[in-house]
Amino acid sequence: MNLFIWNRWLEKGASSAQHARFLRKLRLRQIGVWTLRFLILIAFLGLWEWGAESGWIDSFLFSSPALMWKQAAELAQSGELYRHVAITSLETVAGFLIGTASGIILATIIWTSPFLSRVLDPYLVVLNSMPKVALGPLFIVSFGAGFASVLAMGIAITIIITTIVIYTSFQSVDESYLLLARSFGASRSQIFFKIIFPACVPDMIAALKVNVGLSWVGVIVGEFLVSKQGLGYLMIYGFQVFNLHLVMLSLMIVAIIATIMYQIIAITEKRFVHKVRQE
Repeated sequence: MNLFIWNRWLEKGASSAQHARFLRKLRLRQIGVWTLRFLILIAFLGLWEWGAESGWIDSFLFSSPALMWKQAAELAQSGELYRHVAITSLETVAGFLIGTASGIILATIIWTSPFLSRVLDPYLVVLNSMPKVALGPLFIVSFGAGFASVLAMGIAITIIITTIVIYTSFQSVDESYLLLARSFGASRSQIFFKIIFPACVPDMIAALKVNVGLSWVGVIVGEFLVSKQGLGYLMIYGFQVFNLHLVMLSLMIVAIIATIMYQIIAITEKRFVHKVRQE
């Protein structure tokens, strides 16, 4: 019975025998990929723990999975772990969403005016090349040493690169489609919403994937500078008191949450592409 259910799941959605074989092969390959990923992770953690216990790795400097787990249990018992994770996650998601949405809106505004795009082009290049960490003191003075300045740092790192990527995508749409639309009397707004914007949705999703990492960088750097709570604060505090188990634990948590965010976007992308193909 279990084998029957397993085979039925592997061939779910098939419209023919050939399609069933294709889906079966595809899903078995996906299972193999995820299994190999899991085994690599387990092997990495096992080698890390073995190296720390045998002395090949200095557990004081690089910690170990067991020591990090012990540190996590202590923080979870006091409730501190959940508070710091929640604060950093909130800052990151907010900075990610606001920075990405603002970048898309700014790119749209620039696209609507060729004159404005020519005026702002060099300033976008300068802002993109400017190290955003250098803006930290300015944000602290402007917004205070708290949530607002950390959020501003996360937005600053994502908004400019999003604007440049999306605006470049707007400009790269096949000109023949635009000429055809103009020949039928389409207005500039109709061309944008019916042709350009839909054509650039894949690039917007790609920008979301890039911004996952950038938003985490911005928030962690912001917490380095000003925050008294969050995973960035735990890293700095761990360095100050030579508790490197806390530092490594914070890094691992950041990696896990960032991976979850990336996978959510990847799943959303697959469902969107599947929906578009059906239409």
